[in-house]
Amino acid sequence: MRQTGKLDYIELPARGGSLDRVKAFYANAFGWSFTDYGASYSAFNEGIDGGFNGEDETTAILPILYSANLERTLQDVEAAGGEIVRPIYSFPVGRRFHFRDPAGNELAVWSDR
Repeated sequence: MRQTGKLDYIELPARGGSLDRVKAFYANAFGWSFTDYGASYSAFNEGIDGGFNGEDETTAILPILYSANLERTLQDVEAAGGEIVRPIYSFPVGRRFHFRDPAGNELAVWSDR
């Protein structure tokens, strides 16, 4: 099974202090459960892994791809014409970077430690 490039995670915005409200909505409407990572991030696993991000002020959904070799994938994205909008950085369970594709869509690529 192909690993690098696999759609692996989806991050949804929870702006303006709405994290508790959005969690309550999905818990009550669909029975979802969550794992909190600090005060501004909560993850879910409901058919696809994902999370609500209360820290960034974006309103866009962020598709996140997996990579077995993050540095190589960053080079491949650049070589294919992608624009790196956030270089590789660490977060609690791994590392990731963000890019825009030629249509202007922002995506991220992550790798575990």
